[in-house]
Amino acid sequence: MKILIYDAKSYDIESFSKEVKKYKDIELDYIESDLDIRTASLVEGHEAVCGFVSSDFSAEVIAKLAKKGVKLILLRCAGFNNVDIEAAKANGISVFRVPGYSPEAVAEHAMALALAVNRRIHKAYIKVRENDFSLDGLKGRNLHGKVAGIIGTGKIGAAMARICAGFGMRVIAYDKFPNKDLKFIEYMSLHDVLAQADLISIHCPLTDENYHMINKKTITTMKDGVILVNTSRGELVDTDDLIQGIRAHKFHGVGLDVYEEERNNVFENRSHEILETSITSRLVSFPNVIVTSHQAFFTEEALSAISETTLQNAKAFIAGKPLEFNQVK
Repeated sequence: MKILIYDAKSYDIESFSKEVKKYKDIELDYIESDLDIRTASLVEGHEAVCGFVSSDFSAEVIAKLAKKGVKLILLRCAGFNNVDIEAAKANGISVFRVPGYSPEAVAEHAMALALAVNRRIHKAYIKVRENDFSLDGLKGRNLHGKVAGIIGTGKIGAAMARICAGFGMRVIAYDKFPNKDLKFIEYMSLHDVLAQADLISIHCPLTDENYHMINKKTITTMKDGVILVNTSRGELVDTDDLIQGIRAHKFHGVGLDVYEEERNNVFENRSHEILETSITSRLVSFPNVIVTSHQAFFTEEALSAISETTLQNAKAFIAGKPLEFNQVK
């Protein structure tokens, strides 16, 4: 099988090139451009494509891939909200993902955002570089003894819950399917979690049902001075409502590794360009907000796990023995 990897960065090429040596029946090609309706034609001669969170797997693109002979879509990520699954089925294309490449990597980044925004590490770093050693504007709050509210307790949410418990926090959570292995968590309704938590960390997939689950109404439910962290999907949070909440001094801090309309920015250097929207500039203008570039997954261990599972998915597909847990149906 020949696989074309779209949006291939240097670290992707390094990781996949090392891993593919174990597979005699798989050949990889790399392209720097991401997948869209224009670049779909470049798949000529490949039976599979590999994309990431910003790749365009819309119905139009999938139809074009199918005409080129593509039978397999490999996502080197857990989320699949950017894939038209029904279109894939209609065109006879199987879709596989990497559901649990490194939950600890994402959870650790979520806590890093919470800690940094709480203690204003980003501001302190800049102040000291300018020889300003004053403490004005840097006051934080102890997390020990506070309440952590985890939205979604899959592998990543569970890892975050354990970290919070290790900090001496009381952990409450909302999930339609409670994790029975997490004995220290108290499950309750979303409303109650939002109302009681001092730190809210979002760890759930994006669906039609939870689109903009953090909005003007739910923000009103939260405590004044709450810390909000999102390392899942940007569309879970209504950005305009979030900005209103920030301006109303609702939040002590906000840490975002994802945000709405990030697609054109993900992993790209756009420092010399004029951005299409003002979302990023508005968010980073606030002293109590930290935005990172969808990097929560970005550790050596996670990259290794992503390449390994992606190629395992391809091998299983070739053998006609798909890995059920990894297949998107």
